[in-house]
Amino acid sequence: MPRFLIGATAFALLTTPAFAQDFSIDRLDHHIRTLSDDSFEGRAPGTEGERLTVAYLSGAFAAVGLQPGGDLRPDGTRAWTQDVILTRSTMVEDPVLFLDIGGERQAMVQDQDLAVRAPVNGESNVQLDDVPLIFAGYGTHAPERDWSDFKDVDVTGKVIVVLVNDPDFETGEGDFGGEAMTYYGRWTYKFEEAARRGAAGVLVIHETKPASYPWGVIANGNETTLDIVRDDPAAAHSAIQGWMHVDIARRLFEAAGTTYEAAKAMAQQRDFQPMDLGSTMDATLVTRSDEIAAKNVLGILPGSSRPDETVIFTGHHDHLGVGEPDETGDTIYNGAIDNATGIAMMIEMGRAFAETGGTERSLVFLAVGAEESGLLGAKYYAANPLYPLATTAGVINTDSPGVHGPTRDFSISGSAELGLLDILTEEAAARDRRYSPDPNPAAGSFFRSDHFAFAQVGVPAVSFRSGTDLIDGGPERAAEISAAYSANDYHKQSDEWSPDWDLSGLVNDAGLIYAVAERLGNGSEWPNWAEGSEFKAPRDASAAARSEGAP
Repeated sequence: MPRFLIGATAFALLTTPAFAQDFSIDRLDHHIRTLSDDSFEGRAPGTEGERLTVAYLSGAFAAVGLQPGGDLRPDGTRAWTQDVILTRSTMVEDPVLFLDIGGERQAMVQDQDLAVRAPVNGESNVQLDDVPLIFAGYGTHAPERDWSDFKDVDVTGKVIVVLVNDPDFETGEGDFGGEAMTYYGRWTYKFEEAARRGAAGVLVIHETKPASYPWGVIANGNETTLDIVRDDPAAAHSAIQGWMHVDIARRLFEAAGTTYEAAKAMAQQRDFQPMDLGSTMDATLVTRSDEIAAKNVLGILPGSSRPDETVIFTGHHDHLGVGEPDETGDTIYNGAIDNATGIAMMIEMGRAFAETGGTERSLVFLAVGAEESGLLGAKYYAANPLYPLATTAGVINTDSPGVHGPTRDFSISGSAELGLLDILTEEAAARDRRYSPDPNPAAGSFFRSDHFAFAQVGVPAVSFRSGTDLIDGGPERAAEISAAYSANDYHKQSDEWSPDWDLSGLVNDAGLIYAVAERLGNGSEWPNWAEGSEFKAPRDASAAARSEGAP
């Protein structure tokens, strides 16, 4: 039994009347500490930890004054949750992996040399025998940029080896936005493109700097893979999807008569030609598959005069669950910063608005599941919205806000330009805070949080970040904290609650987000994406629905 009570009664001492925007450090701390407690078992989808998380959030939302906002029941009432139906593939045993390097068949150690995911291509048994390895540069086909790493080479039935990030990453300039990563640089895109081309497999060469996280982050949890249910999973997924350690890549290229650095330099050129590495792969993967219903948890404050128009708060409630013990023997990925912090802010945002009666537009508080499995809860909602996306004014996502005190600035993930950012900047200026661009646009953070699923269907969406100029310590201390977290705690068991945190920054962040949401909720603004954004066209396509609903 968890040592924290589950349900609305657990919040009896936390629901005393407060003024609007009275974001209590003690209440925020309570939520973070509870959700990241060992008893919640890392909050993985389809587990007892998720069940406890859903119960806690449902109780919290009820206690602060929200109404159930999830799936419609047969009687016309709403549940607290939206079922997210997923396929789960679990390896029955460790995969058997071999590479032929320089004519020598060599065993590859899972999660050390290669990190191969449990396949979700619909096959329970994957068997590759002497399949050729083809180096396909960055694995990118971008005709609008006059760029294709594949040229006219057929990779059907082969395993492609590709680089992480974009061709511009090394130089900071070129056809792919320079320093800022495009979606072509994300591993998810590279997996998708490999499947579109009928490849038997895809291995992304891992390097810490262009990936923005160390090898240990991807060498976790590969024994289980989740995906949305698909009619033809093989069309979306190759049989082998995973990563290759850069040391193995170096050996492959040397055996092929070149160097890794030379091959990478070639791949940065438009005239790059795919390269047969003269190596083959053998692989045996045995899995079992089932379907699970992961959960999105939704609370709502119906709008007082325009209930069909919405402002949505998002944040993910899941984490990585239980895994192999680390060097201290700890097996639980608590996910305190990632993302109990963002969920704590969401609960308290609900309280603040409930105490003032909400806004003219409906406010939806959407705690999504299965984010760590590929933004699946958010993708599912975007494909199966419970409230019309055309009349969703904006989405504000909170994912891993800062816990080391207030900042003089704020940021968002990525460098997208949209009206929602303009509103954030204006409201921040009224609070003596400024906007600072994403300090590491090469990391592709825009594509790594739940707001991205909404952006893909045109809804203006940002993932709020706490800023990079700490009042106590400035940019230097903030950079040190960020680097230490990425290296030591991100997606590791050590992401745990700490009594040493300074949550006053969360209070300031919550106040800013509240002001933006209040302005959107009581106003008639319809933020849009900037001219030239790939997300503007789908938003513009639904303009008629907003005109019809305008006052």
